[in-house]
Order: sequence, then C-alpha cells, then structure tokens
Amino acid sequence: MPHEVIMPALGMAQETGLILAWRKAPGDAVKIGDVLMEVETDKAAMEVEAQAEGYLADIRAREGENVPVGNVIAVIADEPGAVAAREEATPADAPSDEQPPAQQDGNEVIMPALGMAQDTGLLVAWHKQPGDAVAADDVLLEVETDKSVMEVQAGHEGYVAELRAEAGENVPVGDVIAVISAEKPEVPVKRNTSKKKDAKPEQQVTPASPKNPETSRPAPKRAASQPPTGDRILASPKAKRLAAERGLDLARLATDGHRQPYHVADLDRLSAVPAQPSTATANAFDHVEARVDRSGYDAFRLWLAGESQIDDLAVWSAFAIATLRAAIQSESRRMVAQAHRPLRRQSVRFCDPDLSGLSAIEASQDDLAPDLILRDLTGSAVTKAHFGAPAVPAISISDSNGTFEIILEFPAGMLEPETALAIVHEMAARLEEPLRHLL
Repeated sequence: MPHEVIMPALGMAQETGLILAWRKAPGDAVKIGDVLMEVETDKAAMEVEAQAEGYLADIRAREGENVPVGNVIAVIADEPGAVAAREEATPADAPSDEQPPAQQDGNEVIMPALGMAQDTGLLVAWHKQPGDAVAADDVLLEVETDKSVMEVQAGHEGYVAELRAEAGENVPVGDVIAVISAEKPEVPVKRNTSKKKDAKPEQQVTPASPKNPETSRPAPKRAASQPPTGDRILASPKAKRLAAERGLDLARLATDGHRQPYHVADLDRLSAVPAQPSTATANAFDHVEARVDRSGYDAFRLWLAGESQIDDLAVWSAFAIATLRAAIQSESRRMVAQAHRPLRRQSVRFCDPDLSGLSAIEASQDDLAPDLILRDLTGSAVTKAHFGAPAVPAISISDSNGTFEIILEFPAGMLEPETALAIVHEMAARLEEPLRHLL
C-alpha cells in the first residue's frame, strides 16, 4: 500500500516547514534512508530521509513552499506509475456502534518528531487530563523514541479540550494527539486513536490514467523553484556552510538573477559574480569588541589538562554556543559551531558542544549549516581581523600581552544591540573565569 510522506516536525514550536529542494522526482525509485528533500525550520536546514521503499508517485508541495507540519507532501507507491488515491474521510467511512463525540475547537498538538528516522512516538504518559488548565510551558505528555524519553510542552495556553491518544499507544508523527482551547470546554473529550485507525479502510493504489484527472497529476521532472518570501535565501545546508566558510554572500546570486534554491555547484558561479563595493556594502556588518585577562583560563586549562587531553578550539566552541544559546533563548534547537584556525588551515565542526563535557567534545561529520563561526588567532602576531560581513555571527579570539581580545561580527540588523553585547560580555566572562561555564 502507498506510504504518505508528511511534513515532519523538526522543532518543538514548529508549525510549518519550508521546502528548500526535492532530491527525488516523480517516478524515481526510492529506498529507505535516501534523502528525499531538504527542509528549513527556525533558521536550520535539514535533510529528510525516506521511511519507505518504492517509487515517488506524487509530489504535492513545491520548492519554496511553506507547508504546515503533518500535511502530506508526497506519496511513495509500491509500483512505478502508481499514484496514491486521495481519500476524503467522512463519518460514514468508519463504522461504529456509537456516535463519536464532536471534535473540539482550539490549537492542535501533534506528535512531534524527536529524531530524523522517527515514524511514530510512544505516548508514555499524559501529565494533563481533559478539562485541566494548561500554560504554554507546562509539560503536557512524555514521549519515548529511540530509547529516550522526553517531556513535551503544551505550546499553547488554555484548557485541555480533547485527548486523542492513550498512554501506551504508538502514534504516527504529525498526528493530532490533543486540542487546547482558549475557553474551558463544557464537555472535554478523551478518545482512543487506535479504534479510528483500525476502522479506516486500506488505501488503494490505482494505475495512473490520463483520463482521470484526480489520480493523474502530470508533474515536471523537478518542481519549479519559487522565489523566497522577503529576504530569505533558499540553499542546501552544505551550500550555506561552505559559503559561510569562504566568506561568500549567497544573496549576491539572487541579486544577479540566478534562480533559487542554491547548491554547492552554485558557489563556483558565485565566485565569478563581480563584487560591487560600496559604502553600504562595506558597512553591512556590526561588531563588538572586548578584552579580558587570560590568566584565569590558563590556570583552568592546566587543571583540566591534568584530567585529560583538551582542545582549546572545542572548549571555546562550547563557550560560544552556550553563550549564543542563552542570548537568543533557544535551548531546544540543535546548534553548530564551525571552528577555524586560519593560520594553520584547520577547520572543524562541533554540534552542540556545550551539551558535552569539555574533555569529551567530538567533531561532527554532519553537513549542517553553522549557527556560529569561531576563529582562533592566538599564538600569532594578528590581534584583529575583519573578514567582511559573515552569514552568521562570528567570534574571533586573539591574544596579546597576557589578554584575550574578542571580536564579535554579524550582519547588520541580525542581532539586537542588547543581544550582541550580552554575547560578548558572557563570552568574555567565561574566558576570564571558566568555572562560570561549568556552573
């Protein structure tokens, strides 16, 4: 039977996902684990893998389109040339001995995707019951996936009007599991989704026919690119990362008329786009500087080195990501630091380095776009270096006469002044007194 591909929830507060690019076209063979598409949410771009084997029969969302989480965006069929029939469920479709209670109105809570290969989530326990008052940051339920149990917050304020799953059920990612209403419901509802799913007839796979416009949707080999909304640039994670590393501005491709989304191959084209120097371009970034005594860090490093081997680049990446995470108040999102020693031509990527022990931080091989760039200029005569407008916040650390000099650079308008000052102040405080990070 056909497998429906839904827009995954890649973040707890995510409501929509922006499709950057399709990696497969209608008719292509698909295996489990193949990269099906690239999706951007909350300034992070991720590759989404296929969870079923077969043939891509139908693409229902185009590149550049924002799709609500849980919506069907593609269908994988068992045989080539087949298209999944779209069923419109009606109350008569599901036989029942009793009249089901009416669905409640309000904000829907879906089963989140807490892992990239997750199809379902095991609902371990409800922390709230129908009729209970709930705040947005209250824990609503516990979900187990891949041998880990996580608490899921309500995300909305109001009253639990409806629960559509029971503890112990495996619920598909994207399925609505609860409804939170603004007003206290007169008759709160508690359902069991398994009964509804058991009563649902199997979906049929019918051969595509040009005479049937409902089941035959001719599509181009690749969905046409859509212009982004506002100033957003559509690009693959690897293209964004390499552009940031090389100091290239992908917006120049858009200005030059090249269609989005952009991939690694477009970077050579970007290098050939003539620069247009101007006063506005030259000043298109802001920066904040600080200087602190380095004796506290040197003592801390000697103490830490006595326990195990350490890498300053990894430790500073942990400091920087922890500082950025606190400043922008993003505790749940995965964050990546792209760390460089330019004079040694070394570059390494760390994913969530602040969530590991300082002596246990390991380099990441994932092609995730960086959230922050860190440059180690210590041990050289260089004390300050401006590399133009970076695509993400960039922190450079140099040393001179027993002090660390810290420079934060970022695109003009990316950070509020208070946020930028907080990042530099906290980074300087961690370098001056590293135990601040551990505490």
